[in-house]
Amino acid sequence: MASHRRPKQPSRTRVTVLTTAAAAAVALSANAANAAPSEKLSKDEVKAKVDNLYEQAEQATEKYNGAKEKQQKLQKEISTIQDNVARGQQELNKLRDGLGSLATAQYRSGGIDSSVQLFLSSNPDDFLDKASTLDQLSSQQVEALQKIQDKQRELAQERAEATEKLKDLAATRTELGNKKKEVQGKLAEAQKLLNTLTAKEKAALAAEQARANRSSTERVDLGDDSSASGRAAAAFSAAQSKIGSPYVYGASGPSSFDCSGLTSWAYAQAGVSIPRTSEAQANIGAHLSQSQLQVGDLVFFYGDLHHVGLYAGNGQVLHAPHTGAVVRYESISNMPFQFGVRV
Repeated sequence: MASHRRPKQPSRTRVTVLTTAAAAAVALSANAANAAPSEKLSKDEVKAKVDNLYEQAEQATEKYNGAKEKQQKLQKEISTIQDNVARGQQELNKLRDGLGSLATAQYRSGGIDSSVQLFLSSNPDDFLDKASTLDQLSSQQVEALQKIQDKQRELAQERAEATEKLKDLAATRTELGNKKKEVQGKLAEAQKLLNTLTAKEKAALAAEQARANRSSTERVDLGDDSSASGRAAAAFSAAQSKIGSPYVYGASGPSSFDCSGLTSWAYAQAGVSIPRTSEAQANIGAHLSQSQLQVGDLVFFYGDLHHVGLYAGNGQVLHAPHTGAVVRYESISNMPFQFGVRV
């Protein structure tokens, strides 16, 4: 007689695991089917993004330039203070030696009284504060003590100032490093975008940039705007001699430039010292409208004034544009003009 046993049922745990696995497989299949492939940016879209990154890099570059200029200024100030402290310490030592000579003479003439012993201590301020003992000193000894007191106060102030400036220098160096990383990060991001292009697209972009550089490095017709003061004309002429030089962030000549590096270098050739950054250059004179501009005037762009060039006349600006470009002429209308400044 045949056996009619009930088939063995799978355990509840096993059913749950299998069900979950099947559901996950279905979900993954559905997601894979519905997922849209990542869209490749066109050459023009890449160029637009890269141009924006270059502008951000230039903003960071001007902050980097400002931190670098501050660092150099602090280093000079600290060096001066340290030299003053060293000289002051030598003067203080001489004063103390002189005071010691007075004490020696007094000893030989009959011994050193308690008041003289006191002013030979390391802190003559304590002695001078005790007016009752001043009568025991000669006028020569009082004068020597007062000189020592004044020199000690002066040295203490200078050392305190040097300490504060050293702290400021450390913070500035940190800021400088951060801004450098920011600039390099933006440029690396731009390069990463460019690397997504095909060889043909890269060649087309390079050709466009080369054409822009070539067409913008020819001398422009200054039209009726050729007037310029002697130094402005000299600065503009110096900048013209650098047409075709590459843009390099943080560079101020003589073979490569960023925007404010070009303008500060050009005016230095004319014997005029102007600040290093575009933001600082914007504050060295009265603001001019576009209709008031003369050749050689500084012209500023963007709301935060992170770009500067030299007015070239006839609605043109001579400037160092951005990474990948060279010093060249460009229409002033290609960028958001803010104002001009006559040096």
